[in-house]
Amino acid sequence: MKESTAYHFDATISSAVEGAPSPVEEGPVEGPLSVDLLDRMHRYWQAANYLTVGQIYLKDNPLLREPLDRSHIKPRLLGHWGTSPGLSLIYIHLNRLIREHDLDAIYLAGPGHGGPAVLANVYLEGTYSEIYPEVSLDASGMQRLFRRFSTPGGVPSHVSVPTPGSIHEGGELGYVLTHAFGAAFDNPDLLVAVVVGDGEAETGPLEGSWKSMSFLNPARDGAVLPILHLNGYKISGPTVLGRASDEEVRKLLEGHGYEVHFVEGDDPAYVHQAFAATLDRCYERIRAIQREAREGDPGDSGRPRWPAIVLRTPKGWTGPNEVNGPPVTGTFRSHQVPLSGVRSDPELLALLEDWMRSYHPEELFDEEGRLVEELSALAPEGERRMGSNPHANGGRVLKDLDLPDFRYYAAEVPAPATVRHESTRRLGEMLRDTFTLNSAAANFRLFCP
Repeated sequence: MKESTAYHFDATISSAVEGAPSPVEEGPVEGPLSVDLLDRMHRYWQAANYLTVGQIYLKDNPLLREPLDRSHIKPRLLGHWGTSPGLSLIYIHLNRLIREHDLDAIYLAGPGHGGPAVLANVYLEGTYSEIYPEVSLDASGMQRLFRRFSTPGGVPSHVSVPTPGSIHEGGELGYVLTHAFGAAFDNPDLLVAVVVGDGEAETGPLEGSWKSMSFLNPARDGAVLPILHLNGYKISGPTVLGRASDEEVRKLLEGHGYEVHFVEGDDPAYVHQAFAATLDRCYERIRAIQREAREGDPGDSGRPRWPAIVLRTPKGWTGPNEVNGPPVTGTFRSHQVPLSGVRSDPELLALLEDWMRSYHPEELFDEEGRLVEELSALAPEGERRMGSNPHANGGRVLKDLDLPDFRYYAAEVPAPATVRHESTRRLGEMLRDTFTLNSAAANFRLFCP
């Protein structure tokens, strides 16, 4: 790991006390982001992290405009913090890529238990409030966002069907790459950014899904950018790939045909710059592969090496370093609710308040509770927002299939046990005709790895 002068929140003595410098003010960090853009992206990330913590813990006092009291805490705490900072970091950097290149992109969170992070980002970009106007972009709407999360009659703790921009729930881990490649097939302009958790990477379905890249045709399909997020831990212990060396992980993914890029660190300024630079390189490589396939020799059937990113950041990053002695950030203890006894323990309640105030919400949201304008300007607009992309919202780009009459394929059986037929052959005839009828639309695919 890079030697770091990282900013850390400490659970007993906060290094993010009022007036402490932002980590991006400690000195210049080399990378593609200007000092101003780096600072604003970091603060946007802080806003997403703040909203994530708020969803897990709060039912009142959403902007901490009064001292935190146990009456402000939800009676039942359920949610997943550990993966959420990484999910938000990736989302925010994809926003920059979308804005700079006018990209058509969607986001799949393999660790879908990080639902509060995805909800925080679709709320910050404005999509959530458009679909659910009662969750408005102000203090009262923020309170409703917090109260709805993981609450009976509200929304689940995982990414789910009501989540704008979601086509992958992520509760039963292992299927995110399958869904990502399915979205990219036959959508030549679409970029599918897919986060794979390192606990998820241990499942059979996910291990099998790396091979889907072999079926991606750069001439007619979109692109899938896998981001393997190695934060080191699953719900109760370390992960296999989280403990593997970079060389082992590289060889694994290269064996599946990927060009592997690593980003590693715990200093926010360094990671922002390194991830931005890596994302730029991967995007350039994707476009180069597609240009070569679409403008070059159509007879060249060589299989390209598509890029993949391996991101190593601490689990529960920016959360409490330790609670009552044992370490939390960077361990499995940050997976769900790091401070689970806040309603009954005044010391833990004080730690939660320090943690939330370390993001400086008073600098992120205005008097009405809206994200300040200089930060809200970082989000893409309209359908370029990943929460509002038509490819990920209720079939807005689906076309009905032109299906033949199934009765035409029936087998005539005048009397029992007098005719031999294979039903799969008749099904094959029906599928053949379905391909023919829909050849112009190119919206039917039979896929069997």
